[in-house]
Amino acid sequence: MTERVDVREWIEFQWPYLMAFVGGVGRVNALAVETGAFTRARKIESPEVLLRLILMWAVGERSLMDTAAVAAEAGLADVSDVALVRRFVRAGDWLGALLGGLLVDPQHALPNGIRVRLLDATGITRAGKRGTDHRLHLGLDLGSNRIDSIELTNEKEGEALERFSVRAGEILVGDRGYGHRAGMAHVASRGAFFVVRFAWSNVPLESADGQPFSLFEALRSLPEAQAGEFPVRFLGPKGEWVQARLVAIRKSEVAAAQSRQKVLAERSKKGGAAVDVRTLEAAGYMFVLTNLPSGFSAESVLQLYRFRWQIEMKFKTLKSILHLDQVPARTQENLRVYVFAKLLIALLIDSLLYQAESFSPWGYPIQVHQQLATNQVSA
Repeated sequence: MTERVDVREWIEFQWPYLMAFVGGVGRVNALAVETGAFTRARKIESPEVLLRLILMWAVGERSLMDTAAVAAEAGLADVSDVALVRRFVRAGDWLGALLGGLLVDPQHALPNGIRVRLLDATGITRAGKRGTDHRLHLGLDLGSNRIDSIELTNEKEGEALERFSVRAGEILVGDRGYGHRAGMAHVASRGAFFVVRFAWSNVPLESADGQPFSLFEALRSLPEAQAGEFPVRFLGPKGEWVQARLVAIRKSEVAAAQSRQKVLAERSKKGGAAVDVRTLEAAGYMFVLTNLPSGFSAESVLQLYRFRWQIEMKFKTLKSILHLDQVPARTQENLRVYVFAKLLIALLIDSLLYQAESFSPWGYPIQVHQQLATNQVSA
């Protein structure tokens, strides 16, 4: 794809194929009526046309006035920009339902049977505003590199493992934002596993025998250029003990210096108090908590955490190609529709590429309208 999504290519010329991925025209129309996005055909003859107009507006990054003009020129609809606003504002639940159908199959697993999910969130800002307006939370299936979970919240709702549905046996990987006892206990209680980085002051730990665990003594005992692990436990919000391992490794002098400079720069930018010396010491190590069984070596756990860069690249793609970080919407409802429309086309393109590169010779799903054959065979 080019730096800017070619809306003419994907929405006009590839439209029949994109519709195949969302279940076909019948499903699109049914969901529109069910969610209240489409109640009458005045000016816009069908939900399918309404969806094309929304994508032309959001993905094509056109103004509402330009969208109305292009729609008239293409013979899709003769409607004003004011009328478009009224029709678009009701489409959030509809687009959310379409997105849900495109999320990767939760049963998908890596070849060895283990499903790994990468979790992260990013801020979204409305054009003309400063700071984060909303937060987009994503889950990424490592086996297919496709999105398996989406949630759009206001800026006050932070990263948390609890907001994700969890299946027994899968592995969830998250950065410091997910390093809280409640979330890790939530994952463990469902028979799943976590690999989570955490701030040194966030999670009080005990050793396996119930004694207070000294994080910094453990880190200082690590050999050079070699991973180490320590059995620990922490108390969950319901009074339950969660058994885990602290897995850690020393950073190189260059990497440690870069981390310390980053800590100092962030504190200076925020104009806060002096940095705690323990924070600077912790910056010289890479450490995570995990409840994975001992069959996963310390080195394997750290290598697994390294895959987090893939979800960071997914966010970078969404922001650089789909311009998801700056949203030209004035209201909460319009922002939701705009963001969901962007994500819808992103998931559709991912599905198109995945199908083309995997098992489907023709590159898109076929909508089955009748039984292919009966159970009877003539003699």
